[in-house]
Amino acid sequence: MRRSALVDGIAALFLALLAGIWFAADALLLVFACVLFAILLFELSAILSRRFHINRKLSLAIVVGTLLLVIGLGGWAMAPQISEQANQLAKTIPTSIQRLQQMVEQHSLLKRLASELPQPKRLMQYLGQMVPNAGLFFGGVLGAIGNVAIILFVGIYFAVSPGVYRRGFIRLVPPRKRERAGEVIEEIGGTLARWLLGTSCSMLIAGIATSVGLSLLGVPLALILGIIAGLLDFIPYLGPIMAGVPAVLIALSVDPQLALYTMMLFGGIQLVQGYIVQPLIDSWAVEIAPALIIVMQLIFGTIFGFAGIALATPMTATLMVLVKMLYVEDILGDRPEEQGGAPPSG
Repeated sequence: MRRSALVDGIAALFLALLAGIWFAADALLLVFACVLFAILLFELSAILSRRFHINRKLSLAIVVGTLLLVIGLGGWAMAPQISEQANQLAKTIPTSIQRLQQMVEQHSLLKRLASELPQPKRLMQYLGQMVPNAGLFFGGVLGAIGNVAIILFVGIYFAVSPGVYRRGFIRLVPPRKRERAGEVIEEIGGTLARWLLGTSCSMLIAGIATSVGLSLLGVPLALILGIIAGLLDFIPYLGPIMAGVPAVLIALSVDPQLALYTMMLFGGIQLVQGYIVQPLIDSWAVEIAPALIIVMQLIFGTIFGFAGIALATPMTATLMVLVKMLYVEDILGDRPEEQGGAPPSG
């Protein structure tokens, strides 16, 4: 009876935990985003501290101040142009979709495809609904600003005193397992830090290359399209496709041949990203199979919405570390030093 009661109690706690995760999914995603931002700030400040031999909190203040200064000055300098191009983008995409439908309807074999394309008004309504409901915690445009503010301030607090939160979490673990829990947390933090640094460089490269390339091709709204491409590069594989669609549609509104060149530009950028940048990130941080990333994006997107798609890769990297250390190494006993077997004798 005691064993049965224990099993029933564990099962009830497990179900309660799953229910809590389900109902608090948006809040948990927001916390995870805060942790990611804190890890990025901590890693940048640690690099600065090691390089110039200064106090880590001072280096963190320099990093935060520099980021705010760059974002503030960049936003102040480019805000009018970004706002104007964003308004033009919202007006141009419906017209481009109509032109695409007209071009497709000229070919009998493609009429079915044209009938399946969404109407411009319906597409704009869908995009307007998707952006406010992108996930995390608050909804709406003001809610999106609130999410960003929470990630910014909570991430800074986490980065200022990470040891306090780390020790508090480890104290929840049984004493004999606390050392291993510390190792797991360190490995997860290091993996996410390396992935974030690599991904940040990839986003910057994608944004600049897209803006410059579109400007050289003569595609309108190159700046806002480059910003979109850089931001969506945070989402591997699906993000570049999402960024390429509006660029191709806008190029199509000018000339079909320009749309073809735009597709070739995005294809070239993705070849460089896929065969040079992404392998470097994977070899430095954690290697994740492309099929696994896409599958996890579909799963997390179904459960959490667009925010789940955006955070699928770092969450997958975290799960891979947990499986590797807690299951493969601790339960199966397959330690890295044991994988190669015993060294051969002379």
